[in-house]
Amino acid sequence: MSEQNQTEKKRYYEPAPQDIDVANFRKVIESRRSVRKFTDKPIPSEILDECLDLALLAPNSSNLQPWTFYVVQNPSKKKQLVKACLGQLAAKTASELIVCVARTDRVDEMAKLNISEFPFPEAPPAVQKYYRFIPYNYKTGYFNALGNFKKVAFKVARTLDKQLPVTAFNPADAKLWATKTTALACENLVLALRAYGFDSCMMEGFDEPLVRKILKLNDQQYPVMVIGAGERATDGVFFPQYRFDRDLFIQKV
Repeated sequence: MSEQNQTEKKRYYEPAPQDIDVANFRKVIESRRSVRKFTDKPIPSEILDECLDLALLAPNSSNLQPWTFYVVQNPSKKKQLVKACLGQLAAKTASELIVCVARTDRVDEMAKLNISEFPFPEAPPAVQKYYRFIPYNYKTGYFNALGNFKKVAFKVARTLDKQLPVTAFNPADAKLWATKTTALACENLVLALRAYGFDSCMMEGFDEPLVRKILKLNDQQYPVMVIGAGERATDGVFFPQYRFDRDLFIQKV
């Protein structure tokens, strides 16, 4: 590309807002607690929808958005879900129960949507090429044939001092990728609820086969957590929050 063409090349710029209230942001994070008991007050549907929309803005690999949030409002299904959550008080008293599901079954679909819904009139050729390739990063193929091939190919490439990205060598790797990404959206969701004056409890203690049965999930859809949400009861937090010494977790190298 000539120097003139480089100069004329259009670039997208998005300035970062500078008027963010850090004190309020800190208040949202510090006041988010695992609430075990909620009042009977419902979450207005428009607020719940806004919180879910904010969850969907979470960062995710290649914008593949490998998640689905099931808001379980059917009374029969909700009763079954409380049972699946082992009858926890946080599930019994929650105004809303949301099952957060990681998915590896829609990678092709999401890749195609990234091309067709690219925010410019047409996705650049490099973007189209990328999204034709990227699904193979997370696929492992029948009997893990593609995963095994990638494992050998990557091993050979690394002997040649090639730097390679994380990829899925087996279904467990693909599940881990989708689960990590979905957990980021879950964090957005509970912080959004807190910002609107509501609270949550992220529950990993649930009977996974029963949750799968209730929601009719396939074997490439993985329940990551169930989030109970509602208004915090006066006695909804059982213990003060505490964390261990930061030196146990933060290393500057």
